Formats: sequence, C-alpha cells, structure tokens
Amino acid sequence: MRTAPRIDVLVVGLGPAGGRAAERAAAAGLTVVAVERKRHIGAPVQCAEFVPALMSQEIPGLGEVTRQGIAAMTTHVDDVEDDHAPDFPGRMIDRDRLDTALARRAEARGARLLPGARVVDIRRDGTVALSDGRRLAPRVLIGCDGPRSRVGAAIGQRNRELVATRQVTVPLTVPHAATDIYLGARYPGGYGWLFPKGAVANLGAGVERARAGDLARAVTRLHAAEVARGRVGAPVLGLTGGDIPVGGPLHPHGRLGGVLVLLAGDAAGLTHPITGAGIPAAVISGSLAGEAAAAWLDGDSSAAVDYADELEALFGTALRRALTRRRAIAAAGPCPSPAALRRAWIAYPEYWAA
Repeated sequence: MRTAPRIDVLVVGLGPAGGRAAERAAAAGLTVVAVERKRHIGAPVQCAEFVPALMSQEIPGLGEVTRQGIAAMTTHVDDVEDDHAPDFPGRMIDRDRLDTALARRAEARGARLLPGARVVDIRRDGTVALSDGRRLAPRVLIGCDGPRSRVGAAIGQRNRELVATRQVTVPLTVPHAATDIYLGARYPGGYGWLFPKGAVANLGAGVERARAGDLARAVTRLHAAEVARGRVGAPVLGLTGGDIPVGGPLHPHGRLGGVLVLLAGDAAGLTHPITGAGIPAAVISGSLAGEAAAAWLDGDSSAAVDYADELEALFGTALRRALTRRRAIAAAGPCPSPAALRRAWIAYPEYWAA
C-alpha cells in the first residue's frame, strides 16, 4: 500500500455536498483531495432532481443544468382527493450535470479529484485507505458519502432510519409544469411522485425500508395509472433507486486522533424526513464544511462547534417539525386517514400548524 504525502483536506463523496466542500476548502488555499466511488461523477442519478427556486442563489450556474421550471404542486390523497397548490416554484435539473459542474469548479480551484476510488478503511488515526492501494493522511476529513456514510460510521454517527426508493424515467406525453405527489397506504412511510423533466418524467415511490419489497409493485401500479390517464408513455427509459435518511440530523463533527471529521449532506442526516429533499441542504452544508475546515486549519479551535451551530440555525426547526409529523403519521397505523395524510405533507396548512 502506497503512502501519500499528508494533505490538508480529504473529501469523501462528490455529490453536491462534496463538490461544494472541496471547492470552498480549495478556494482557501488548502491542499484538497476529493474521492468518489463512482467512475462517472453524478451517474447514475439517484434522486428525483427537483430543487426549489431559491436554490439559484446558492448554486452558481444552476440555469445551465435546468431542464424545466416548476410552478405548482398537485397532491393526490388516497386516489380520491386532488389538491392543487399553485405557488410551489422550482426547477427540474440534470443532477449528473450538476454534480459534475460542482466537481469541476472544485478542480478549477485546485482540488484533486479521484473518481472511481472507493474508501476501504478509515483508521483510528484518520488515515484513509482507498481501493487503488493509496493511503491518504488528511488533517481534516469531510464525509459527504451519503446515507450509509463510512466516514460517519468511523465517528459513531449512522443514519438508522431509512426510506427505500425506486424510480423510473418514462416519456411525458402531455406538457406539465407541476410536481405530482401521491399519498396513501400503498406508500408506507413515504409517497409516490411524478416530476416532469422536459420530454420525460421521473416517476417513483419511497417506502419505509422494512417494506422495500413492495416498491416495485407500487411503482408499476403508479406507472400504469398514469399511462391510463394519458399523461405518460408505457416505455421505461431508465431505472434507479436508493436509500434516503429520514431520522433527522446527526452530530456533524468528531475526531479521529488529531484529525477533525466533519459530515455534510445526507451523511449528516440533513435530508428532509418528510419530503426526502436533500440537494439544498447538501449544497449549503458542503459549503459550510469546507469553510469550517479552512477556519480550523487556520487555528480556530471552535470551527467545528460553530459549524454544528450554523447547521442547527439553518435546518434545525424545519427538521424537527418534519420528524414530529413523520412520527405522527407512523403512529396513525397502516391505513392513515386523509386528514392524517394531509397533516403530514408540506403542501397543506395542517402541516405548518402548531
């Protein structure tokens, strides 16, 4: 196993959190290496690719990866009630292009990217071994490696509540500018969705991990129903899926020997426990993690605590509300009422009530 020179920052994972963390750390003049287990950054895509309109302020060049605008949200409750919220603006993006663009921005700042490099071991002193035989010795280790983060596990921080997802890409036969959400007993612990993306749509569902065996059937039924409605075509153009953390935020920092460890994005449990939305929190927390790494290496001993405090200030209230709603819908049993479903979804006033 080869030994590499000591580096300032190692970022594990090059999704939106990792790309931003690597860029911000490199912009501070640090030596940064960013590893990504996938050979092609951003592919395959494992999300529905929706971002809220306000994210244009956080992601430079977002317009370049936008496929279409979203104006509204329609929520279908138990296939009986359809409720239209006319003011839910956002964008459908090409997530693979976003991840690649953020990674290239980091590279332009001086970060060294290692796609196709998988972490195989993280030692108690913070040394990281990669699948290519390389060993890296960072001063700061930033985990942006998803819901089953190996970096998080190394400091005892694991996402223990997960939702399993399955998504197909299908032809969109009717132009559409709203996201469609499907709530009901067939999606325990989650929901179904249809998100338009130009000439195609991302159609899928998420359910609690213990019910993952029901996912294929749920997505197939949803697809067939939308074909019958004439909104999408029958061909399946693509298939993806994965786990989403829904248990709320983890403690986002720790130590391995003298190495500071920071977690961002899904690895830090910042995904919304109700909607599963994770891109905004990933981008923001990745930026903050890269800046915290630079501050800590510059002698600011409180940088990690300040990082945790900032995450709490930005996301704490929203995540706690979502967790409360998630616990309530779980307590409602396997067949929650329409009223219970509405109280647990963000498009309804009941969700926001005290």
